[in-house]
Formats: sequence, structure tokens, C-alpha cells
Amino acid sequence: MIFGRFKRKDDEGSDLAEALGETDDSNDHDAEVSDELDEASDYEDDLDEWERLDASRDWREDGPFDISEVDLDADEVERLDFGCVVLTPFEGMQMQLQVDQRTKKVQAALAMAGPSAIEIALFAAPAQTSMVAEIRDEMIAATQKAGGKVTLAAGPFGTEVRRVIPMTDPKGNRVFHVSRTWFAEGPRWLLRGVVMGEAGQASGIEGVSELLYEFFSNSVVRRDQQPRVPGDLIPMTLPSSMAAPVPGSQRDDHPGA
Repeated sequence: MIFGRFKRKDDEGSDLAEALGETDDSNDHDAEVSDELDEASDYEDDLDEWERLDASRDWREDGPFDISEVDLDADEVERLDFGCVVLTPFEGMQMQLQVDQRTKKVQAALAMAGPSAIEIALFAAPAQTSMVAEIRDEMIAATQKAGGKVTLAAGPFGTEVRRVIPMTDPKGNRVFHVSRTWFAEGPRWLLRGVVMGEAGQASGIEGVSELLYEFFSNSVVRRDQQPRVPGDLIPMTLPSSMAAPVPGSQRDDHPGA
């Protein structure tokens, strides 16, 4: 984290644990699954194991952040302000924007790091409940309908959706699109990160995935007060420092796309 962070209510417990020497810096998320599920087992009996994992702790402790939780003026880092989302570019980053052909609004930002990439999009979410489980079910159904394979795993932001979807390239060859999807929920918003390329085929956040993990974690959401239906895309605005966006597909208008 680069910017200043305001203390959240749930930080007090973390501070106490750190003072007592109870912190765990391990990044081996798969190894932590059983412990996290045990701790959350009494949350609600009707939750499945993945819902219990998502509810087991604050997965946004190290970001992504809501604008109310950070002070972007605390440093002199140059960021890309897309209105509803503020992103911190990394060295060597290339970016493409997905644009709705009809509305000309930016739907998603694709940040590329060599042979890996992450696509970030923002959606409206309920104020009090989580919609991740519902989205996850939609993704599973859509993937199976397309003849693909989907698996769930413990990721850096809770349940991670891993998909392999058969596709046809421009030359008519059969290829496979491999990805990992992360979800982060904040005050009435849901940020989706779809990891592709080499990082999409990896697991955990070590190696090739680390840079994209940090990029997603450093995202700051500035959701407006406009009433929105949960699941609706919240379009981004183009920063004045960037050239005209590259037109793209319209597949990003739903978090389960």
C-alpha cells in the first residue's frame, strides 16, 4: 500500500494481534483454507464451504479500498483517475480500455504486465448482503454451458473462480481461455478482477501473479450516490491524461460475464 490509510473499526483487532505477535505473513492461501473454514463454521449452517470462506475474515484488509478508507493526498504518486475507480500504474504497465460501442462509456480497464494481464471492472452491490455466491453460480453455469471447466479455490480475496473456456481464434483454430477471477466487496460496490495469461494459469500470488495482485489491492473505489440495481456495471470515465480508448466488446456489463 502506497497511500495513507484511515483506521477502520476492524483494524483495532489487527493492531492488537500484531502487538501480541500473533500475525501470520504466509501467502500460502490454500494451506489456510481449513483453519478459516473452521473459524467460520458457526456463522450460518446453511452456507456452503465457499460462502463460509468468504465470510471468515475481512479480505479487503490490505485492499482494494473504498475512498473513505484512504488519503490519496498523503503521497505524490501519480495515479489514473477513472472517476469511480482510481488505479496506481506500475512500471512497464500497458493498458487497454473496453468500451461499450453504444454508450461509448468505459466498461473495464485491462492492465498488462508482459504475458499476464488483469481486467478490472466495477459493479453496484447490495448495501447489507453479499452477491458473490450468486455471481459465482452464474459463472459456473455459463462456463459449463460453453463446454468449459470451472473450479473454485481459496484465493487472496476469498473464493477464487478458475475457468477454462474453449474458444475459436480468428483463424478458426480451437483455443482455450484460461482465467482466475477475484472479487472484492465494499460499501455498495463490487470490484472484479479477471487475471489472464501466465498469471491466469498460476495459483497463489507468488511470482508472476504478485504484481497483478498488488495492482488490484491498490485500487481505490469512489462509488457515487446514484441508486443502482445490484449487479449493474458502474462505468468509468476516461482520465484526461489518456488518449482515446480502444473500442472493445460489451461482455463486461455483468459481474458474472
